Amino acid sequence: MVNLTYAAQLLPLLLLSPTSTKSSANKNSVVLANGFSATHLNLRPSFLPRGGSLDTKKSVLSSSNSAVEADIGPALEVISQNNWDLLSDRGKAALSRLILYDMSNGNDGQKHVYGDWPEAGVEDEEKRMLAEQIADLDGSYPGGLPAYLSKAKTLLKESADGTNPFEEFEASVPEGESLSFEEPNANPHTGMTFTEAEQAGLTGIGDTVFVLVAGGLGERLGYSGIKLSLETNLCTNKCYLEVYAKYIQAMQRMAHLKTGKDHIRIPLVIMTSGDTDPLTRQLLKDNNNFGFDEGQVIIVKQDKVCALKDGNAGLSMKSKWEIETKPHGHGDVHHLLYREGLVDKWYNEGKKHVIFLQDTNALVINSVLPTLGVSIAKGFHMNSICIPRLAGEAAGAIARLEHKTDPEKSLVINVEYNQLDPLLSSQGDCKGDVADPSTGYSPYPGNANNIVIEMGAYARTLNGEDQGVVIEFVNPKYKDETRTEFKKPTRLECMMQDIPKLFQKEMGSEANIGFTMFDRWFTFSPAKNSLEAGVEDVGKGGTAPGTMSSAESDKYIQNQRKLKFAGVDINVTEEKDLVPIAGIPVTPGPRVILCPGFAITQKEVVEKIEGGKVTDRSTLVLEGEGLKVKNLDLDGALVIRTGHDCDVTVDGLVVRNKGYDLSEVPDGSDVPEEVAIRGYTMNKNEAMEIIITEPGKYHIGADGEVKRLE
Repeated sequence: MVNLTYAAQLLPLLLLSPTSTKSSANKNSVVLANGFSATHLNLRPSFLPRGGSLDTKKSVLSSSNSAVEADIGPALEVISQNNWDLLSDRGKAALSRLILYDMSNGNDGQKHVYGDWPEAGVEDEEKRMLAEQIADLDGSYPGGLPAYLSKAKTLLKESADGTNPFEEFEASVPEGESLSFEEPNANPHTGMTFTEAEQAGLTGIGDTVFVLVAGGLGERLGYSGIKLSLETNLCTNKCYLEVYAKYIQAMQRMAHLKTGKDHIRIPLVIMTSGDTDPLTRQLLKDNNNFGFDEGQVIIVKQDKVCALKDGNAGLSMKSKWEIETKPHGHGDVHHLLYREGLVDKWYNEGKKHVIFLQDTNALVINSVLPTLGVSIAKGFHMNSICIPRLAGEAAGAIARLEHKTDPEKSLVINVEYNQLDPLLSSQGDCKGDVADPSTGYSPYPGNANNIVIEMGAYARTLNGEDQGVVIEFVNPKYKDETRTEFKKPTRLECMMQDIPKLFQKEMGSEANIGFTMFDRWFTFSPAKNSLEAGVEDVGKGGTAPGTMSSAESDKYIQNQRKLKFAGVDINVTEEKDLVPIAGIPVTPGPRVILCPGFAITQKEVVEKIEGGKVTDRSTLVLEGEGLKVKNLDLDGALVIRTGHDCDVTVDGLVVRNKGYDLSEVPDGSDVPEEVAIRGYTMNKNEAMEIIITEPGKYHIGADGEVKRLE
């Protein structure tokens, strides 16, 4: 397993490193400098050198400005006094730690960063900027740069040596639940029906918190903005953030109606990065927080980490005066929630579950309630939303790893596809990652990377030694078989789904971790690839291109299936029915959007829709908690939106109009990015649109006339 122990030889001065404490002050902390502290009485060993102690001879606390004056002797061996005097106190402190780290390890692996500075008076501002960047990087990582570089050296050596992290484990299929929206009977192996799981989830909706991981731009999609701003579909033009917001608000509204407690608020935390933070804030501001109350949306920002140029963990320089940085990964979210004191706050407020979502998979909202219900019914501390996985598919799988000698080290966790086959090939029948003949799928469920975590276990785990800093990994791309030089700089990475390693560390065998698996059509169609990459994938026989157009199409197909389940006469698009538009197979229609404000449960869909027929060329958008649609006869486009406390029954409505259709964008056209990534536009030729916001009871008949009954 990965060794997180820091180098034993670190000098005592390295204790003067930034710690990531909660926002609330620790009465046992002494502030040393901007963002630096040394915790006394309760020093956390994960931030200390092994066997080290705080040597007061190495530091002097200034009572006037709380700045730290380090032992600068070693630093002045490589940096002149005049250059040193240019730097701020925090710059000096961080640079001293970096230099002392090098010396304590008997090498000068980072000397290219701080050595050979020109004399004072030449590029002085650049020197200050570099020192400030070093201080920023040192302050943003628990344990500072020495901890980061020490971990990196260990992991890079393990990578070069080909160390097998699962050598002491054997894999088996963990306990979990398999649910199908269209199947009324319980799975004989797991015991719950979809309806039972969803109803169990409804008992806990008021005690939830949502966390949206959104640290990436849409560059891979061919979009320079933030992915949350992308339109999920062209019928409603609602972006991903609005879809998630309206789902959370629909859950909150249902909690109000079920409990009579109008004060219930479901918080949303968005994890941003330096790339996405200002654009996310602006998106919220421009849209009046998408209906959330003031303070209901909380933004936590993750920092980037240093890029590494070689197997000795040398810092990669973007230029002589700037260290190259890279994203650390969405695993930062756990430590950020700890650092901001949010989990303890939620736990003390009586919140029971945290629901983690990715940024561009709109289908996942369908599986939140049943997954929550499974967590409640089975007492799962962590529950991963999963999909059936093809054997050998390039997707992680949830597995139970049984430690060969110590049961307390066993855990349920995501195993990446390139690790799963070697692991399975070394045990049992040694066949590796192969399909179960009875299902055609791998017996190990595919990880969709959306998670429900029980709050009590989460708080206990985050308050443990590691403070939510999940175990990291490196994934360098080597130039050749010597595995010494990289094709491009690498960095330490961390993943949100690796939190079970901390559960196991803090809770041992008490940790109850499982999964809930759904049909892929129901919960998984992320937008992650550019149109060009998707076309290439389709050309190679792929059926899941992962483009904006395929994600939009899958949203329509999902709702076709829901209407079919409710008894509507409607064709559900199968793979053979897909038509290529801009090179991506998509549904020819009908295009159906059932907004969260209309229905978030299977029961609501069945109760609110009765009979009717919808032609393939049609478009249907339904929104409104009190809306019921009976015997609809639709050939064209129909949009119905109703407000709170509007009881609206549509019965026998006949719609005939030109409707909506798609136009493919000609090759080489100069169109905005948001159009180019789809490869088509929507022509909204003609539609019947009914909007009712005044509370009351209404009836709409065959002619579409709105009649108020009371």
